[in-house]
Amino acid sequence: MKELRIAMNGVTGRMGKNQHLIRSILAIRRDGGILSKSGETIMPVPVLVGRNVARVRRVAEQLAAEHGEIEVSDDLDALLSDERTDVYFDATLTNVRSVGVGKAIAAGKAIYCEKPTATTTDDAVALWGAAREAGVKNGVVQDKLWLPGLLKLKYLIDTGFFGRILSVRGEFGYWVFDGVHQATQRPSWNYRKEEGGGIMVDMFCHWRYVIDNLFGPVRAVTAIGATHIPERVDESGTTYRCTADDAAYGFFELDNGVICQFNSSWAVRVRRDDLLTLQVDGTKGSAVAGLRDCVVQHDSATPKPVWNPDVDSPIDYNAGWTRVPTRDPVENAFKAQWKLFLRHVADDDPFPWNLLEGAKGVQLAELGERSWRENRRIEVGTLDG
Repeated sequence: MKELRIAMNGVTGRMGKNQHLIRSILAIRRDGGILSKSGETIMPVPVLVGRNVARVRRVAEQLAAEHGEIEVSDDLDALLSDERTDVYFDATLTNVRSVGVGKAIAAGKAIYCEKPTATTTDDAVALWGAAREAGVKNGVVQDKLWLPGLLKLKYLIDTGFFGRILSVRGEFGYWVFDGVHQATQRPSWNYRKEEGGGIMVDMFCHWRYVIDNLFGPVRAVTAIGATHIPERVDESGTTYRCTADDAAYGFFELDNGVICQFNSSWAVRVRRDDLLTLQVDGTKGSAVAGLRDCVVQHDSATPKPVWNPDVDSPIDYNAGWTRVPTRDPVENAFKAQWKLFLRHVADDDPFPWNLLEGAKGVQLAELGERSWRENRRIEVGTLDG
């Protein structure tokens, strides 16, 4: 058995604890590890670390009964200097992430981290350059590529279902309560720009890798953001003024002529199939993918509407779609990418979702904010690869 000791920084929050720790690393351990190409079993060993060590210990204690004792450290520097530590994982706040990642690179550890990887493109590219110079393996979480709905969408693309793809329309978001009469379901830092909050910087990083991997390279962006809810109530019950955008509306022009429109909002009520839907329209057919499902309408089954607002439509537009079957079992999307990264570290398997790809996401978010600020279309340049 080959053990990989992972320093996990910032896994006390909702995403870090649930998706990365419980549903990924601890789930892999419960499965008995990962079989490597050499026949060895790769077994991740988490070590939890964070700014609030008492909170970190509480998480470890809460999980001990089901998952066994989990090691906790109160000293990140000592953990990184320990030769037994193989991987550094970072799910801390965006505005401090580059500090921990930079330390880990200097210590020669393999890097795996959440996105955005930094608050500016320059800092994100600098991390990539430092990792490349140090020769350390590195990766960035790009979980949506392994969602069942998007895997079905990729299958349709790869098999030529759409013909020539014309456009993509993405709708993401839900209503996040402001905390006045109903408790909020997202942390307050999300709505404070000074703490790394803002939906544009968060979601445009996602949309960059989704677009690049499924539809083609982004050539230009036009975007506008908004702070629709100006005040919210934080975890202590104190009202605060929101300084970050809670909605972002982006148009992305691709090199191949495809037009992508993505709306992201924490101030929208859901009347669609899922919290995230992507509609892809092509010359031969269309599809709408959610987190897990995907439905299609081929050209041969497309109805022929006629505009007449004076009578009820004779067409049931929802009825003309066919569900793409789930042919193969699928894992948690975060877990699926973790397994690929651990094989990359242990066996040198290919892993293209590196810090440079993470920097591209930061770049698109930064250019989106610039487009909003300057009220104009912005060309997206090529980053040094």
